[in-house]
Amino acid sequence: MPRPGKPPAGLVRAPVSAYPSRVIEIGSVAGMRSAAQANHVQGKRIGFVPTMGFLHQGHLSLVREARRRSDVVVMSIFVNPLQFAPNEDLATYPRDIERDRRLAQEAGVDVLFVPGADDMYPGTPEITVSPGPVGTILEGAIRPTHFAGVLTVVLKLFAIVQPSVAVFGRKDAQQAALIGFMVRDLSLPVEVVIAPTFREPDGLAMSSRNVYLDAAMRERALILPRALAAGAAAHQSGERRAGQVVAAAYRVLAPAESSGGIITEYINVVDPKTFLPNHAATPGSFLVAAIRVGPKRLIDNVVLGDGLETDPRAAPVG
Repeated sequence: MPRPGKPPAGLVRAPVSAYPSRVIEIGSVAGMRSAAQANHVQGKRIGFVPTMGFLHQGHLSLVREARRRSDVVVMSIFVNPLQFAPNEDLATYPRDIERDRRLAQEAGVDVLFVPGADDMYPGTPEITVSPGPVGTILEGAIRPTHFAGVLTVVLKLFAIVQPSVAVFGRKDAQQAALIGFMVRDLSLPVEVVIAPTFREPDGLAMSSRNVYLDAAMRERALILPRALAAGAAAHQSGERRAGQVVAAAYRVLAPAESSGGIITEYINVVDPKTFLPNHAATPGSFLVAAIRVGPKRLIDNVVLGDGLETDPRAAPVG
């Protein structure tokens, strides 16, 4: 396994001058599979960044990490209907494909895979991926069908794109953990790399859905990274009891919750290997939280011992 932040031995990344003047865009599953096979025949290592579009700097940091570890960078843009419940925002999820094309090109993406829903799901899926016990807690308890939809589309994308390495963001920590479990348990030939959360200057984790927040909601949303920072500070001061780390974070959230400004959905310390709640807040554990600001949900996390990182280096799972 390569060292965190280092390209695999013997791999020379393409210089910036070698980035394509125009991204190759592929709109069909068959076309993407053919392109992937052609790259493998040439001995090229494919780096993959799956997204739902409406790109931001966090997505582009994943592209940079994929570029460090591969010869060809493929980004997918697909708003996956399978991971949205009937009452969620599939129809209104933010989209701007022209802007996404421009940002992908500027970031050095080689291939932009933009499939249609009918091509990805020719019929109602009869078989989906079960997320197991970890998929039923935290986000899975609030969005019961979400992770089955995520894992199913990621498995399909891996089969189509055939990447050597795939890069995901740490903000969606539970999702990243489940993808790592799926790769391990199904013996998939993909290296999963998790990149640290990319944040706004004020600490808010970048998310395509942040566009939903008006000025007042966005100001209230800043309480989430502040709460996580308070929990991380308690851990940094020597606290190793998960309940006390959570309490330190919740003390920041409580006044806003009492005033009706937010609703805390969960806040827990989870084990970094199992992603299950843990009584011990050992270094490397995740402090994860979700809140509602008005009708909008925000999730975030911090790795205890690291603080609220924005460092674009990434580490392999496992």
